[in-house]
Amino acid sequence: MKPPVLSNHGCRLNAYEAEAMRDLATRAGLEDAVIVNTCAVTAEAVRKARQDIRRLRRDNPGARMIVTGCAAQTDPDSFAAMPEVDVVIGNAEKMRAGTWAGLATGGTEAVQVDDIMSVRETAGHLIDGFGTRSRAYVQVQNGCDHRCTFCIIPYGRGNSRSVPAGVVVEQVARLVDRGFNEIVLTGVDLTSWGADLPGKPRLGDLVGRILRLTRVPRLRISSIDSIEVDEALMRAIAEEERLMPHLHLSLQHGADLILKRMKRRHLRGDAIRFAQEARRLRPDMTFGADIIAGFPTETEAHFADSLRLIEDCDLTWLHVFPYSARQGTPAAKMPAVDGGLIRDRAARLRAAGEAAVARHLAAQVGRDHRVLMETPRMGRTAQFAEVLFDADRAEGQVVPARIRAVGGARLLAA
Repeated sequence: MKPPVLSNHGCRLNAYEAEAMRDLATRAGLEDAVIVNTCAVTAEAVRKARQDIRRLRRDNPGARMIVTGCAAQTDPDSFAAMPEVDVVIGNAEKMRAGTWAGLATGGTEAVQVDDIMSVRETAGHLIDGFGTRSRAYVQVQNGCDHRCTFCIIPYGRGNSRSVPAGVVVEQVARLVDRGFNEIVLTGVDLTSWGADLPGKPRLGDLVGRILRLTRVPRLRISSIDSIEVDEALMRAIAEEERLMPHLHLSLQHGADLILKRMKRRHLRGDAIRFAQEARRLRPDMTFGADIIAGFPTETEAHFADSLRLIEDCDLTWLHVFPYSARQGTPAAKMPAVDGGLIRDRAARLRAAGEAAVARHLAAQVGRDHRVLMETPRMGRTAQFAEVLFDADRAEGQVVPARIRAVGGARLLAA
């Protein structure tokens, strides 16, 4: 049996779902197929997905080409029109065993994409990790109820749906029993978890329940919207050593006027106050952040506010996105910034981010860390910095390390 070739684009949730699809396709007996899991976050992401489809068709001329993911959900007809593509399936359909069983027998429609807004449940597909023994990912939420003016993702993912706490706890416990020492909670809008469940629990309630009811050594939270963080989560940040001191914040910009035009729910001061409070509660806390460069109407003064936000929030790990208009979003109709300026501002943000990383790494020299080994000679600290060792360690284990130096963008340990 020739297993399917899988190409994944985009976010960590997409990566989680790609592994779930691999498992579903294998169980269904699907052979000689290529599965492309697309991303729609920017026009560039869609372009790269199309490029990948053409490349994979050249490399696999006789295989069945199956395209799915957010770009396929939002624009199925354009992918179906590509001569390289045989089948297009939606984001809901890709997580159903029946879809893959039908594909394995060959008797399915060429386009299987239903209305994502009609989906009401997210039953997290149980997987055993990402082919690694270090950390596993648990999907606890999908979709988004917010409508930021630059974002098309709600139309690819649907409205917010939560996996019930009992299901999440059961999966975490199962993964810990299998030997995973770090679990990462993932979702599209993670801090909205629970709003659609009975009693409307909050993300902090879920985190507390996981830490009380399982033996998970390290629990990590993926991207969050800081304005929606609840009191229980702040208590966990302050009191729970097993909750990793690293938060990735969906900030997007540092200027209030641009944040309003983005239709974000926070202002600059909200982001700064959250970062200061989280670090007061947990002095070793580090932050990553998403920041968009060149949003429509952004002036040099607006951009300067984003640059200063790196220092004001003490951000370390930046994900910089040059603004890319997505057809069908309100921002696409706003006055655009010159493309050269967008690229220049994105480069300046990345340089500031690299300088922030360098400062963080330099401050770790001489300190002791607990490092989760991802390969025999590379692991990550609780704050997610990479550490290189000069001798092999057990992959997947958490080991002590004294940081002796910095090498490039990594820490060095004996």
